[in-house]
Amino acid sequence: MLQEITIDNWRALKDQGKHTTIDVRSPSEFRAASIPGSVNIPLFDDAERAEIGTLYKQVSVEAAKQRGLEIVSAKLPAFVRAFAAIPGKKTVFCWRGGMRSKTSATLVSLMGIQASRLTGGYRAYRQWVVDQLAQIEIKPTALVLHGNTGSGKTRLLRRLAEEGYPVLDLEAMAGHRGSIFGEIGMDAHNQKMFDALLIEGLLANRNESIMAIEAESRRIGKVILPEAVVAKKEEGIPIVIDLPIQERVKHIIEDYQPWQNPEACMNAFKRIKNRIHTPIAHEIQGCLETERYEAAVEMLLVYYYDPRYAHAAPYMDDRPCYRIQAKNADEAYSELLGIIQRHWGNGSGGVKG
Repeated sequence: MLQEITIDNWRALKDQGKHTTIDVRSPSEFRAASIPGSVNIPLFDDAERAEIGTLYKQVSVEAAKQRGLEIVSAKLPAFVRAFAAIPGKKTVFCWRGGMRSKTSATLVSLMGIQASRLTGGYRAYRQWVVDQLAQIEIKPTALVLHGNTGSGKTRLLRRLAEEGYPVLDLEAMAGHRGSIFGEIGMDAHNQKMFDALLIEGLLANRNESIMAIEAESRRIGKVILPEAVVAKKEEGIPIVIDLPIQERVKHIIEDYQPWQNPEACMNAFKRIKNRIHTPIAHEIQGCLETERYEAAVEMLLVYYYDPRYAHAAPYMDDRPCYRIQAKNADEAYSELLGIIQRHWGNGSGGVKG
């Protein structure tokens, strides 16, 4: 008998571990937005889905079903092997808990592989995410990393996360670095995928006393932060990272690897070119054209990004905050770690000026 599972029951299984959620929608649907951590084993690829959809609309439901059966029959052995290779409990879903997930769960069950079906499919999950974001109370105190472009804020966050400290990496969730150049070399997420990753991150940190985040703007690439996250960030404790410009240039070059995407770099620069003094803009463009990226980055920092940051940052002058002046990222991390541990240890340690 086909087992249906609600969102709440699925969450309980997911939290227990040893459970895999399988998205049987087409690859393009999966890439657009899915349940974080799910595996894509498509019943139909994009072209097959389009063909069946056309038959459904222009011929008949029966014709669509017959063509679907022909396609599935040909790929059934590989489809079942893909399911069998996944250990533990499994839950399948499609767009709205309809034919694709029902067919998938039924087919693999005939081969002795048990897989429940998520009631309502991805659409139900999306509604759950929206509801959660509307009502969630973000309890941890936010320790908010500020600093000029290239200060290594994202690197510091990810190093903290690797060592088990509570972190909310908004740039990773957005698939974007948050600047004009931010999408270069990355796969930017849409709002649906960002929201899903965000709620998972917030729930993972809900019992912590603190949570480190970066001082992002309300918009990161294609996505917009919900008001609750913006408010938490604005009321958080600022930690300002200050590194020498040579270190910042090095970080940007290492992160962006501009030689991999020279055309994208040039296109991004042209979007801000008219905001930079004309002779300087001309020199930056020349450096980009001749692949003198270090010089281009340094000028962008000095003549574009640093002045913009200086204009936005004065509001912190009257607020208690930590200031880390370091020679390099390792030294900055050592100081940051001390601050994190102090607050994580007592939940509300005193802030030095």
